[in-house]
Amino acid sequence: MSRIVSKATPDAGIESIRPVLDPGLSRARWSLLGIFLLNGITMSSWLARIPSVRDALDMTPKDLGFVLLAGAIGALMTVTLAGPIVNRFGGKATMLASTAFFAAALVLLGVGPATGSVALLAAGIFLNGVAFSLGNVPMNVESASVERRTGRTILPQFHAAFSIGAVVGSLVGAACAAGDVPVLVQFVGTAVVATVWRLVSIPLFIHATPPRPRVDGRLGDAGPDGVEAAAALHPRSRRVRLGAALSAWREPRTLLIGLVIMAAALSEGSANDWLSLAVVDGFDQTEAVGAVVFGAFVGAMTVMRLLGTRLIDRYGRVVVLRFSGVASIGGLLLFGFAPNLPLAGVGVLAWGLGAALAVPIGIAAASDEPLQAASRVSVVSAFSSMASLAAPPLLGIAAETMGARHALVLIVVAMVVSVLLSTKVAPLSPSAASHPVPDDGALVPGPGRVVRTVGEGGDASDVQRAEPDHVVSNHPVPSTVRARRRRSVRRHTAADPAPTAPPAPTSSTSHRREETSA
Repeated sequence: MSRIVSKATPDAGIESIRPVLDPGLSRARWSLLGIFLLNGITMSSWLARIPSVRDALDMTPKDLGFVLLAGAIGALMTVTLAGPIVNRFGGKATMLASTAFFAAALVLLGVGPATGSVALLAAGIFLNGVAFSLGNVPMNVESASVERRTGRTILPQFHAAFSIGAVVGSLVGAACAAGDVPVLVQFVGTAVVATVWRLVSIPLFIHATPPRPRVDGRLGDAGPDGVEAAAALHPRSRRVRLGAALSAWREPRTLLIGLVIMAAALSEGSANDWLSLAVVDGFDQTEAVGAVVFGAFVGAMTVMRLLGTRLIDRYGRVVVLRFSGVASIGGLLLFGFAPNLPLAGVGVLAWGLGAALAVPIGIAAASDEPLQAASRVSVVSAFSSMASLAAPPLLGIAAETMGARHALVLIVVAMVVSVLLSTKVAPLSPSAASHPVPDDGALVPGPGRVVRTVGEGGDASDVQRAEPDHVVSNHPVPSTVRARRRRSVRRHTAADPAPTAPPAPTSSTSHRREETSA
């Protein structure tokens, strides 16, 4: 019969916070923040130069919309396969492949306008979409894994880093435009810096998505302890993980979260593609002014993403998503119909504040179950790519008749859908978030589950709750911390005639520490 050994020693209290302070976890967190920052810089520095690219190739708004469609096609083609690719080859290899595609894309984005070739520009945009979608799934799964180990909401901080990078990138683009720096020089320089940055950062990740697991008790590329390790060690885990990559497309909750992500991607992506151009054409301003207004948009997103961690912890995902949608609707309407640029700028700020948290909230909701996070993130990311696929040509056609500024108001329809579906991002209930226990009795925890140990009989009486002695993180911890916990259990149970066993990974909604012995 299994039972709970509760510890109330000072060492246990100190040890309980060590997972958050673990150096490996800290390095993974900061390296991920750096990659999100880099993605924002590279994306915005290119988007801020779209007017220059358009003028160099003498394209109409409709032509530009169809060229931008190439990126959405590349993203959609890739994102549907990203989940199985990550499950098969692992997050590290996938991120390295994404790095190579990013470098090639940036070079082509510069060579196309420099040589007057629309085909090369379209190829660069296509590869850029491939690279972003390929790296997006492991990046978000990694960040969700760091959040679980930290024990509090931090996912919006990673997206805030992206927004900070977008601000920096838009300022770089504005400075290069004001200084008449050729797009080829800017993009090639960005490619070199970005490639080196990624190659240094990727090895520091936790790599919560190892390559296909082995059945002899090893993890392939030494993945982490806890939920991911428990799944990889299970003999049937490869079939489960590969099957989950397809079964996620049949889950109603995942599909509805995908619609929320689609609306968010349409809102943010349309601003990325069209906001600076709408300011230039709609208010007869220079390209530098358009880049600054776009910078104000991503700046507002950054502020809200930094504040959003506290808002989500206090009010919950549903309430925050609902108010975000309302703010976006108001901001879009004000920008589209304001009589002057300053008032339209107020609308841009409201739009940015409302667009900030929808994507991280949707990613967090899709990652509630760690074992299926990669597959579900891949599905909701596909919806994001669908939005990117439809938005450029549709907005380009609308801009031909009503102007880019008024065409952006059409996004209000998608934001209404997001508000109506806001309840779908609520955290999973304990029963819905549970995972099967393998045949050997090993624990495979899920968010919100009561820790249980399976005795010889494996009956239901073996399910127990620990006494509420210590409040700690409910997430998997590094092996060094786990070893210290085993030694601590042995010390405090030395007088007990029952043999001790290593503690199973724990998970509970109340963040309570639970130690087991058989």
